[in-house]
Amino acid sequence: MNKLLIVVDMQNDFITGSLGTPEAVAIVPGVQEKIRQYQAEDAAVILTMDTHAENYADTQEGRNLPVKHCIKGTPGWELHSSIAGLISDYPHTVYEKVTFGSSSFATDLSCGKYQAYTDIELIGLCTDICVISNALLVKTFLPEAHIRVDSSCCAGVTPESHENALRAMKMCQIEIV
Repeated sequence: MNKLLIVVDMQNDFITGSLGTPEAVAIVPGVQEKIRQYQAEDAAVILTMDTHAENYADTQEGRNLPVKHCIKGTPGWELHSSIAGLISDYPHTVYEKVTFGSSSFATDLSCGKYQAYTDIELIGLCTDICVISNALLVKTFLPEAHIRVDSSCCAGVTPESHENALRAMKMCQIEIV
């Protein structure tokens, strides 16, 4: 099996910054370990980064979630230092995204760039927004791949919405571990 790890939005603003939660802080060690496991197997690693501009408040998302976050070039936009340190010397792909799912990742999926991957795992933040969005993109373009989400390496906006997202993904035939 060709393995692929997708690390979703492990950025400072979602961990300790403007949208940080204790649950997000708590998953960091598990995310680090998961990345190390995939690296030890010489597996592929993709990261997504929520990326907004200074005009965030003028966007639809900004009007619905009026908390400025992940403004490109700010410390809050950067990957958490423990994650950045792990991937700095390891081949990886980063997709910046202006919304919940990554359109450039979807384009690469639709063009067959990831067709060889049969074992795909997603981890990161937030389970109920960006993890679920990207998991469903993968399911859409790679319906025969084994797709799973490690619930212990994800956190949602709230514990309740995290659990709701896990149930929704399970109903979409994404394995929850």
